[in-house]
Amino acid sequence: MIDALLQPEPAPEELARPPRLLAAMRYSCLDGGKRLRPFLVIETARLFGAAGEGVLRAAAAVEMLHCYSLAHDDLPAMDNDDFRRGRPSLHRAFDEATAILTGDALQTLAFDTLADAATHPLPQVRAELVLGLARASGLGGMAGGQALDLEAEQNSTPLTEPQIMLLQSMKTGALLRFSVEAGAIIGGADGATRSALRRYGSALGAAFQIADDILDVEGEAAAMGKRGGKDAQRNKATLVSAMGVEAARQRCADHVSDAIAALRGAGGDKNTGMLAQAAEFARWRKS
Repeated sequence: MIDALLQPEPAPEELARPPRLLAAMRYSCLDGGKRLRPFLVIETARLFGAAGEGVLRAAAAVEMLHCYSLAHDDLPAMDNDDFRRGRPSLHRAFDEATAILTGDALQTLAFDTLADAATHPLPQVRAELVLGLARASGLGGMAGGQALDLEAEQNSTPLTEPQIMLLQSMKTGALLRFSVEAGAIIGGADGATRSALRRYGSALGAAFQIADDILDVEGEAAAMGKRGGKDAQRNKATLVSAMGVEAARQRCADHVSDAIAALRGAGGDKNTGMLAQAAEFARWRKS
């Protein structure tokens, strides 16, 4: 679906699609990545019998938003990473200005996609998706979490565990949580089920981030597709730095257990096995 959304032909109301910018957007989104966020959208929607082009469009929107964040996160002004997914990061493959514009364009295309009637026939559903993605990715979500992360690098006093958990729940967890909720919104889940799925998404996001922090310490760069050891070099606030690897590993396992327990409240007679496996994947992944 992302490939279809990133074709050279302008969409209605667009004037033109600059080839270099389009190439950079395709480089950022295609041929790599775990695709966990779109998987969560699709698999959660499946619980409620929702499938098809609209679900795929919502999943693509979330992935494009995620890829925008990676393009900007790798910039010299942010985390200054030269590699992503086993190849040069976007600003290295193209240039910094193009990487910034690519992130801008991917972000707006994500909201364009959700707002389009092709995603869902009901305006209120589309509006809820747009609002949810905005809240997950903006001031009180991913962007705000990134700001807290950058501030923590300059702090002479280490963040407390609750402060680290808040930072990570915003920077990483908010978009993962919304990925789960997006499928529930499209599927028309009731309030109690959506609440249980939000708990699942929150616990999954926490486990995913702790696993990422552990990988930064223990993982092999070739397997991860990016440089390891950068968290310590940049004085990143992580639970690994706050409590040590083994305690962080146990906390990650606890979050996975919480995620799977939340699914019992969301599933009823539904098959939530794939979502449970996603939680386990978040814990044991190698990249």
